Amino acid sequence: MPTLDDILEHIGEFDLYQKRAFFVLCLLSAAFTPIYVGIVFLGLIPEHHCRSPGVAKLSSRCGWSLEEEWNYTLPKGDIHGDSFVRQCKRYDVDWNITDLNCTNPLDAFTIYKNKSDIPLTTCQDGWFYDFSGSSIVSEFNLVCEDAWKLDLFQSCVNVGFFIGSISIGYLADRFGRKLCLLITILVNSVSGVLMALAPNYTWMVIFRLVQGLVSKGGWLTGYILITEFVGLSYRRTVGIVYQVAFTVGLLVLAAIAYAVPHWRWLQLAVTLPNFFFLLYYWCLPESPRWLIAQKESDKALKIIRRIAKGNKKKLPPSMENLQPEEEVGEKVGPSFLDLVRTPQMRKHTLILMYTWFTSSVLYQGLIMHMGIAGGNIYLDFFYSALVEFPAALILILTIERIGRRYPWAVANLTAGTACLVTALVPQDLYWLKITAACLGRMGITMCYEMVCLVNAELYPTFLRNLGVLVCSSMCDIGGIITPFLVYRLADIWHELPLVVFAVVGLIDGGLVLLLPETKGKTLPETIEEAENMHRQGKHKEKMIYLHVQSSDMKN
Repeated sequence: MPTLDDILEHIGEFDLYQKRAFFVLCLLSAAFTPIYVGIVFLGLIPEHHCRSPGVAKLSSRCGWSLEEEWNYTLPKGDIHGDSFVRQCKRYDVDWNITDLNCTNPLDAFTIYKNKSDIPLTTCQDGWFYDFSGSSIVSEFNLVCEDAWKLDLFQSCVNVGFFIGSISIGYLADRFGRKLCLLITILVNSVSGVLMALAPNYTWMVIFRLVQGLVSKGGWLTGYILITEFVGLSYRRTVGIVYQVAFTVGLLVLAAIAYAVPHWRWLQLAVTLPNFFFLLYYWCLPESPRWLIAQKESDKALKIIRRIAKGNKKKLPPSMENLQPEEEVGEKVGPSFLDLVRTPQMRKHTLILMYTWFTSSVLYQGLIMHMGIAGGNIYLDFFYSALVEFPAALILILTIERIGRRYPWAVANLTAGTACLVTALVPQDLYWLKITAACLGRMGITMCYEMVCLVNAELYPTFLRNLGVLVCSSMCDIGGIITPFLVYRLADIWHELPLVVFAVVGLIDGGLVLLLPETKGKTLPETIEEAENMHRQGKHKEKMIYLHVQSSDMKN
């Protein structure tokens, strides 16, 4: 009996019907961007300082400009030895004294004009933000002592990613791709709107957590759905372009954020279009592969005929008897211990876990650090997103010609070196800093794509899904830690996060060279074959890519 891949060769592996479905699912991929990296604009940290009672009245009497008011009344870091004292402290004085002069008003509170003797206090009367729009930072005062709440906001999203990608992957395998996709779209849309209407910080974090629980799982479900009804020869290209659609979403997000500088309206602007994705109920079919695996061949056959009709092809009568693609025979059950039981498998697992962690920390970290770099955040974000397109192109051109290891190592070394250059180059050479940052972004984007591919190629068939699941979970762990690395280390030294990223990336560049080359090699079927991959030289008879086959995708 024919398999689905045999049938697709006759009715079209990637013809008009699949192209239409692929296009609408790419819209879903692009819409995932505001949840994954929206913190850059939602959590924008404006220039801020303490409000001081009486200063406004004094400024009005003296006719000061805003710059003069700040210069005369705010503490200076060079005097008090703390670069952040200007933002988080104010002079503990009474500005309502009537005999203060307008040239040096602080002289009335000092002895021998020594301003360091003036006592300081916290911002008891709130902050003034030099920003025409609004962000969650300016609305909920997530600065100074409460700055950690911004870190928590983004970490909760990644906690949701971690839990949701596993649970929703299971639900998609249990109840179907299409139903799961529609439920995640609905929950994501509703929780996104509720977040925009949240009355306080706590409710905002709760609704963002809910978005994290469903959004990444929904994105992965869309990935699975499209790859399960295209032909084998198109799966790699479809998978890469689906992720390129995410990059397009980055460009759109930058434009919308520039046009809508108020965080609640921005949240609504990027959330409301998600409701249109509920039209997928009529636009997309269920995965025929999943239906065949569930022994619902009649339903699968109806969808196959629908695909054939959309492609203006006819299904041969000899191919109407469908065969499940699972192999017949005794199946070996996967075990967590199998990932570390033997020397080579243990080495592969530990290196891949570190690589997933590195990719997440550097990718999200570079984007978050851009938000506090002090340049034009909208242009910097836009330009750095553009470099993801050549990253995907370089990947497609090199992995089947050169192999996996060397481009992967070079990409890691490029990302690490670029982070170090960005940290050490002075602000006067801003063009060089932004160029290095873009190179780092391109390098880590390639690393992300590469680990998705190689992770699935290093494990035997019965252990492949578990290996990918365990190793890629470090991606979300890295996402949980990254906000604290970026925002807290920047309090010590603004460029310190980049130095940490450089060290992490350079180490990973060396570690990936310890993995075996998988280009042109047969996929391992047993642990023994996986152990001997570094000595294997046979041509690969089949290729597998992360999240492509339903049997290999549980998260």
